[in-house]
Order: sequence, then C-alpha cells, then structure tokens
Amino acid sequence: MKKKSQGQGSTGSSQEKPLAILFAASEAAPYAKTGGLGEVVGDLPRYLHAMGHDVRVVLPRYYSIDPDRYGLKLLPGTLVVPMGIIGEMYCGVWEGRLPKSEVPVYFLEHQGLYGRDGIYGVDNVGFMDNDNRYVFLSRAALELPKFLCWQPDILHAHDWHTAAVPVFLNTSYRNDPLVGNAASILTIHNMQYQGNFYPGLMEVLDIGWEYFTFLGLEKDDQVNLLKGGIYHATLLNTVSRGYAREIQTPLYGWGLEGVLQERTADLYGILNGVDYDEWNPATDQYLPATYTADDLSGKLACKRALQRRFGLPEIDVPLFGIVSRMVPQKGTDLLAEAIHNMIRLDLQVVVVGNGEPWAHFFFGGMAHRHPDKVGCYIGYDNALAHLVEAGSDFFLMPSAFEPCGLNQMYSLAYGTPPVVRATGGLDDSVENFDESALTGDGFKFWTRSAAALYDTVGWATWTFYNNPQGLAALRKNGMAKRFTWEESACKYDALYREALRRRRGAE
Repeated sequence: MKKKSQGQGSTGSSQEKPLAILFAASEAAPYAKTGGLGEVVGDLPRYLHAMGHDVRVVLPRYYSIDPDRYGLKLLPGTLVVPMGIIGEMYCGVWEGRLPKSEVPVYFLEHQGLYGRDGIYGVDNVGFMDNDNRYVFLSRAALELPKFLCWQPDILHAHDWHTAAVPVFLNTSYRNDPLVGNAASILTIHNMQYQGNFYPGLMEVLDIGWEYFTFLGLEKDDQVNLLKGGIYHATLLNTVSRGYAREIQTPLYGWGLEGVLQERTADLYGILNGVDYDEWNPATDQYLPATYTADDLSGKLACKRALQRRFGLPEIDVPLFGIVSRMVPQKGTDLLAEAIHNMIRLDLQVVVVGNGEPWAHFFFGGMAHRHPDKVGCYIGYDNALAHLVEAGSDFFLMPSAFEPCGLNQMYSLAYGTPPVVRATGGLDDSVENFDESALTGDGFKFWTRSAAALYDTVGWATWTFYNNPQGLAALRKNGMAKRFTWEESACKYDALYREALRRRRGAE
C-alpha cells in the first residue's frame, strides 16, 4: 500500500493470512455504551471475525454489566497488572461472546476501580481516579495475552481511555516476546476528550520521565494520554474522512492539531457502518407498522404512534425528531435558541435525550408550555429511538462537530431526511437536496448559528408542504443508500496490514 494523504481511506481484502486482533476499549455495546465508541467496538469485531480474523475485545466489568444476564464465565487464575508506583494490582477475568458472534470479550473484574454506578462518572462529573482506572485497562490489555497464552498481531486502542496502549507498546513492552512485535492502531472517536491528568501519573505509567516532554505526553504541564497515543501509535484513524481533515485545524483539534499535522501521512478516515439487522424499517420489531421504500404506508402509522406517544395532535404537519445527548457538541444550544422561531411555523418537534441539566429543564418546559407543538422525553429508550427515526418526517442533527454520527445513517434508512450541519461524518454521509435534479437525501447548513438551523428547518418545512415530488425523492434516495460494516471492515483490514508492514520494517 502506498502512502497517501490523510482521510482518503482504503480498501482491502482478507486474502492474506488472518490476523490476531485485540480491541482495547472503555465501551462496547450492548454491555456499556454512551455513544458511537460503544457502537463501533460492539459491531466492527463481528465483521472482522467474519473475514476470518481472530478478534477479541477487552473492557472493564462495570457494575452495570451483570455476568448472569450475558452468560459470562469467570476464567481460572488472576491477572497481574503492574501499576508503577502503586505496585502490582490484580483482577479477575470474565469471558463472554459478543452477541450474534463467536468473538470473545474479556471483562476485567476489579471492584475498587469499576464496581460503581456510571462508566466515567455520575451526573456529568468524572470520577477522580479515572486516570488510574484507564491506565489499568491499558496495561491490562498488554498483560492479557500472557494470561490467555495468545499472541496478537494488532492492538487496536480507542480514544484516550486506551491511548496508553501504544505508549506502553513502544516503551515498557517494546521487547516483550509475546506482544512486542505487534502493531498498534489508535482510533480517535472524539478529539475533545483527551485524558489530561496531573504530572505524577508518569510514576504510575512507569515509562520514564524522559517521555514527559512537548514531543511526548506533556501538554500544558499535564499528562495528556491521547497526545501520547497519537505520537506512539503505528497508525491512526478517525471515523470519517471529513473529521480526519478537521482535527488538523485549530477549530477542531482541541490543541493537538499540530501533533496530528505531524502525522498526517499516518492518519486515515474510515466511516462507521450500520447494523442493518437492527436498523431496518422493513423488519423493525419496535415499530407499530413496518414499511419499505416501495410501500411507505407504515411510516404514516409510525408517525401517528409517535404523535400519540407525546400527546401531540395527530395532524399532517412536518414532524422533526431528534435523539441526542444534550450537550453543545450535538448542537443542543442551537436548537434551544432556534426552537422558539421554529414552532411559529406549522410543524411539530420531538426531543429525546439527556445531558446537561439546563437542557432537561428547557426542553421539558417547552413541551409543557407548547403541548401541541413540542414533545420531550428526558433519558434514553431504545424502542423510542427507533420510533422517532421511523415516525419523524425529518431528523435534526445540528452538531458543532460530529466525528461520524450514526443517527443520520439510521434516518436515511428509515426514509427520514436528516437536517444536518455540514461537519465531519455528517458532511460525508448526507448529500444536500437538489430541487431541480431531485438528487440528494437531506438538508445541510454550514454556519454554526441558530439562524442557519432555522432557515434549513424552514426549507425542509416548505418542501413538505409544497414539493411532494421532492420529498418522495429525498426518501427514496436515502433509503437506497447503504453504509455497511462489511465495507468498513475491509478498510480496517487494509489499515492493519499497513500497520504491520510499518511496525516490522517492510514498507
């Protein structure tokens, strides 16, 4: 494979020998998930396994992961994990299988670190010991192959939580007989969260203070785990081509754009896929009626069910839905600013999600004051998320930035044209509507402002009322589109093999 500029992606095949791949992550659906990271780690290994690879996953056993519910078994023995100045720590290892697959998942049992409510924190406040919790996970990922008597070719780390894996691989484990010859991939799902901690964490990492430099793990006199991972990983990728470009700019790089620019030749963009067994309006078990691109009658039944669910009048007005974390990244602030003007139009809005407390009160208050226009559910309900995708006429994603995004892909599959800000994976996956050519599958706006969001909602509303042919084309075009994990897995296969060539000096 020739070197290429960032973000271009690549295709590959599994005609070469199968690889042994270990995913190290803080989340994996269905066990623990807060967003796209959990979806990727829960889906991608299954498709790599189908290509013939020996793929395994390691993550913490959080308090919420019930061994009985998931049929986990406790493996004999104890995993010993060196933790620098803290000394050796110990954990048990549970084994399970990713649903619908034979992919082994190993859960680290440590009550002191993981036996608590929440994954990263409670009420949007992170746990004070998240540094030790995820350094432990990273170090355990390198000790686990010894415990299993298994030799990986690839160590695939995800976000800051396991960004120490490539750091350890290039330092403490460089000459390790079992893992020292493995290549590392670091997938960046979100640049905003970087794992910044006090300098003393270097004593826990125990790799030597010579790595606490501007060209290493140091940033603003703190240990920055993501920065270390970016410097040390064999290859890097993000979850869309657009985001791979954006994070090399000051607006989206969160202070690490210079580091990424240094590694631009090693940075790839691979769009996430969709599990169409779960997200398919023709077979969706959560819907009151199913439908296809050739027969959309069931979509109207879903709309009426969604209107009833929120006590909205069951009338033929455009219904805009959103299922999202209520944080500025997702454009919650833009929607809050725009919604007063939006509801002056002849439309309805359904908001589902949770996040910052102000948003709970704001959107709950809007639903209380405008029960004929706005519906609100604070929290996450998977069945309701499916109903919003199917029952809405348009789906809102006004994100400030979006590394990949999945809801816009679900929306396209459900014939629900998305209204998106053209950033990252949203820009990559949604084609703007062309009224004259009847091409495109959604509505885009570029300026991050409530006015731009309002104008684009107005465009979609006008289309609903005045351009039925255009609306039909939007739905048909979107439902014909596919973002498959098979395609993504082929690109990861090529990325792994390139990383091995780099690591083993055979470029």
